[in-house]
Amino acid sequence: HTEDELSRSSHSNPGKSLVNGIKTNPASNSPKSSLGVPMGPPVYVDLAYIPNHCSGKNTDPEFFKRVRASYYVVSGNDAANGEPSRAVLDALLEGKSQWGENLQVTLIPTHDTEVTREWYQQTHEKQQELNIMVLASSSTVVMQDESFPACKIEF
Repeated sequence: HTEDELSRSSHSNPGKSLVNGIKTNPASNSPKSSLGVPMGPPVYVDLAYIPNHCSGKNTDPEFFKRVRASYYVVSGNDAANGEPSRAVLDALLEGKSQWGENLQVTLIPTHDTEVTREWYQQTHEKQQELNIMVLASSSTVVMQDESFPACKIEF
């Protein structure tokens, strides 16, 4: 097919679209990793914020296979909405286990939650095996009558 033919076929069939020349159905229940994102080499970054407050809506093992960070920030603090998500924390372990290299990773939770505490305790051996450190901080910043926990990160 030429680009014009592919473009016309996607406009004439509104329930389906083309992603990288492949027909997809946005209403299907296909896994996140098959949403048409082209495969490529992993991206290495110093610091990555886990999307959507560590909700399972947008982050799966594929995210951690492809986005390889020295530090991941977990900011979820809403148990009613599944933030942080245990599945996302488990996805970090699964994704990191497929890196093929034992780079140090530091996970930085911005809130002390039951989910992160339980995950930490239940997967501690796997974290050590994968060279993942969970950073806990007893530091507190006080600003304008408000205090909150803080971490210092050096690159």
